[in-house]
Amino acid sequence: MTGAGLRLLPAGDTALTVEFGDAVDPRINARVLSLDRALEAAAIPGVIETVPTYRSLQIHFDPDRLDAAALGPAVVRLAATLDDEPPPGRTWTVPVSYGGEHGIDLEQVAERTGLAAEGVIARHLAGDYRVYMIGFQPGFAYLGGLDARLHLPRRETPRLKTPAGTVSIGGIQAAVASIEAPSGWHLLGRTPVRAFDPARSEPFLFRVGDRVRFERVTADGYTQLARRVADEGWRPRFEDP
Repeated sequence: MTGAGLRLLPAGDTALTVEFGDAVDPRINARVLSLDRALEAAAIPGVIETVPTYRSLQIHFDPDRLDAAALGPAVVRLAATLDDEPPPGRTWTVPVSYGGEHGIDLEQVAERTGLAAEGVIARHLAGDYRVYMIGFQPGFAYLGGLDARLHLPRRETPRLKTPAGTVSIGGIQAAVASIEAPSGWHLLGRTPVRAFDPARSEPFLFRVGDRVRFERVTADGYTQLARRVADEGWRPRFEDP
């Protein structure tokens, strides 16, 4: 089913996927997030959960109360009212310790991009990143806005373990890892910030539509902040929209 510049695809008998395009584009993502908010406001009976991604929104529903045939037209009507302006989000300043044991791929990335290690760091720090989606791990933030000089294919051999808090790049994306997990991305540094903490009232630190700016700290500064995170539940500062 199509309508209002979108495609509706069934995902089994309990979900509907709404596609707005096939590219990593802030205008497409803005429409995804706008529809997400519109559905929340509409409070359609039977809708259980929505999952926004770069270019699509998956809508999970209770098949005993709602079906795709009834949900689809309602979605098309809502989508016709959307615009391409990104919803305002918070802007986080995230501390990162680059290189060394915290960023074991920094030198290799420098070699592959033809930049000095400090040049890689400078370009990474200069980015104004957008949280396009949360996925793969609980609270894992996929970031758009990576400098084109840092675009690299993922590693040919993924690592079986990378630490929580790893700040990495892969393809045209940047990311902040939330838990220890396998990864084929290039590790530039690490942040003591906990992107996921099940003990918090809001377990995920970042939300889709937020912006992230990185701030460099030394290895000693990382250790001090990590201690504050463990002892005080410290979080980075952010600006409201």
